[in-house]
Amino acid sequence: MSSTTVTIPARRGKAAHVRQGQIVKVINTHGDQVVDTWAFNAQDLKEFMSMEHSRPHMLKTIPVVGDIMRSNKRRPILTLVEDTSGGIHDTLMAACDCHRYKFLGVEAYHDNCEDNLHAAMREIGLEAPETPSPLNLFMNIPVKPDRSLSFEAPVSTPGSYVALRAEMDLVIAFSACPQDILPINGVGHMPTEAHFTVE
Repeated sequence: MSSTTVTIPARRGKAAHVRQGQIVKVINTHGDQVVDTWAFNAQDLKEFMSMEHSRPHMLKTIPVVGDIMRSNKRRPILTLVEDTSGGIHDTLMAACDCHRYKFLGVEAYHDNCEDNLHAAMREIGLEAPETPSPLNLFMNIPVKPDRSLSFEAPVSTPGSYVALRAEMDLVIAFSACPQDILPINGVGHMPTEAHFTVE
């Protein structure tokens, strides 16, 4: 089945309809871009991919190939079927929002993943009922032996990707994270576009 490559613009979001069984490939085009990822049940947007519900079933903080992401009703929603990115992702951090940037010293408006999610959903005529905690693809948040966390640069490389299989008809949404204060998109690197395909 043919697919079209869709751009997730730098600092912006994008959403799309996906049918059960289709594969969504999320491509880290330039290698260092974190992509916040959400999935909603196409029939009921109040059911969505939930990191809080996925972790107890995976018994992991970072999913690996074969792991199933669960909805807030604990039903399978996405399965990780391929990963060429080095396998470092994050399920702990909430999407960045305007409040987060104020904590980081930004007084003016700053692009953020929460607003990107809602704008992306509105672009396809939908309204997200809330901002679930995302699957932060390519984001590197190591848990250290002393239990502390840190924000580190991605280990992914240009053109590497993650492939996710839809386990129900869903709406998938992405944000090319606009974080440019902490080094989560690479030390000294500005946010860039990423891409995805649905096939």
